[in-house]
Amino acid sequence: MEIQILDHTFVPYLSQEAIQAQIDRLADEIAADLKDEIPVFIVILNGAFMFAADLMKAYSHPAEISFVKMASYQGTQSTEQVSQLLGLDIDITNRHIVIVEDIVDTGNTIAELYNIINRYQTRSVRIATLFYKPEAYKKDITLDYVGFEIPNKFIVGYGLDYNKQGRNIPAIYQIKY
Repeated sequence: MEIQILDHTFVPYLSQEAIQAQIDRLADEIAADLKDEIPVFIVILNGAFMFAADLMKAYSHPAEISFVKMASYQGTQSTEQVSQLLGLDIDITNRHIVIVEDIVDTGNTIAELYNIINRYQTRSVRIATLFYKPEAYKKDITLDYVGFEIPNKFIVGYGLDYNKQGRNIPAIYQIKY
């Protein structure tokens, strides 16, 4: 069933069940790599809040979580400029870090946060993203954990918004052109 958000129509793309299955898989992969450590999950707000909540529920080993707020989108387009609006509130020195991002398209946000985190003496930095658009990706930073590779089309729901709306939709919808 199509939905309308502001001036755009969106069509169903991924169900809640498909999303949760991928999150469970990602949690298992991260646990296999870091189960003997206490990693710090650094969540990029606002979009990754639902992903982070479900990922943390599925991750059955000790872990810590912190949040940063980064912004790079206006409407359906990347501005190509990334601003950090809220910073780290935890010492990450000598820690294993998992950056939690909702979607990686151009890679600008991930690159900016990756550079910030690499100023610290961390033990490792890994990146977990629920959605990845390989056609749009412009960086050479490795994405360690990827839920879905998707086409370079705008999506909304499950924490992702269109002009601040649609984050509360429990599934993913793709823009209808």
